[in-house]
Amino acid sequence: MRWVPKLSVYVFLILALIPWAARAQQVSAPEPQTGSIVGTVTDQKDNVVIPSATVVLQGSDAGDAHSVTANDNGFFSFSNVKPGIPYHVKVSAKGFADWVSPAITITPGQYLEMTDVDLKLAVAVTTVTASVNQVELATEQVQVAEKQRVLGFIPNFYVVYDEHPAPLTPKLKFRLALRTSTDPITLLGAAFVATIDQAADTPDYGQGWGAYGQRFGANYANGLTDIFIGGAILPSLLHQDPRFFYKATGTVKSRILYSVLNPFRTKGDNGKWQPNYSGLGGYLASGAISNLYYPESNRGVGQVFATFGVDIAADMANGLIQEFLLRKLTPSAKNRP
Repeated sequence: MRWVPKLSVYVFLILALIPWAARAQQVSAPEPQTGSIVGTVTDQKDNVVIPSATVVLQGSDAGDAHSVTANDNGFFSFSNVKPGIPYHVKVSAKGFADWVSPAITITPGQYLEMTDVDLKLAVAVTTVTASVNQVELATEQVQVAEKQRVLGFIPNFYVVYDEHPAPLTPKLKFRLALRTSTDPITLLGAAFVATIDQAADTPDYGQGWGAYGQRFGANYANGLTDIFIGGAILPSLLHQDPRFFYKATGTVKSRILYSVLNPFRTKGDNGKWQPNYSGLGGYLASGAISNLYYPESNRGVGQVFATFGVDIAADMANGLIQEFLLRKLTPSAKNRP
């Protein structure tokens, strides 16, 4: 009966080896199969690929992060991604706002293709686009203004009827000045004033066709220097708007005050009211330059400041008639909101 103790030894050995066998089975068990995450980075607006974007696969653990660079076709790929762990895909590219995916958890062996990696333009790029749109809007508004004529034929280009005018670029300021100074009615206006001056024998050029020609040239030069210096050169340098902004609202008293202050204040290119250095400087510069072609008896500092005062008074009167009368007489403007 010697097999009985041998059998009990065998049973004991088997029972003792079971835990070790279980541990061995656990150690040798294969890990779950990893997966892959791929995708293509595109521009949300134009749906074109964005090359060289930086793509980061970030796990819940700060140390579990993997980074790749998208190729020329905007394609990126992550292999050996652990299943059952939530990941976020973060994408960044120059000129675009960063993009972050919702949590992604793949299953063993899964091949996940992301189809919604669409980047938006960054704020700075959007601002540039907005600036371009502002220039286009200002150009359209100037094109409309160039059709504004009192009674259908007198230029009224420097009045803004739009509630939200765009600031003028230097190019548009010079465009308005050139358009006004070369308009046939501007030339006829200079000839008309020269006729009145000829009758009044002022300035002291004398009489005759030669004197009339000098008066015509002086009047046209006065307007030309005023328009270009006060309406284009200084506004471009000082970032000011040379136009009159039609108010239309408020009490009569407030509109009168608004109009008579026109020579002394104007809007800057930033849309804020500020002292009208451009307009006042244009009047002074124009008066000073007139000393070059006026007769000697009509020159001097006193004459410059006398002309300066007349120009300011005329500007105040222009503001009043612009605010209360001329819109009604301007066919292209009176029916606009």
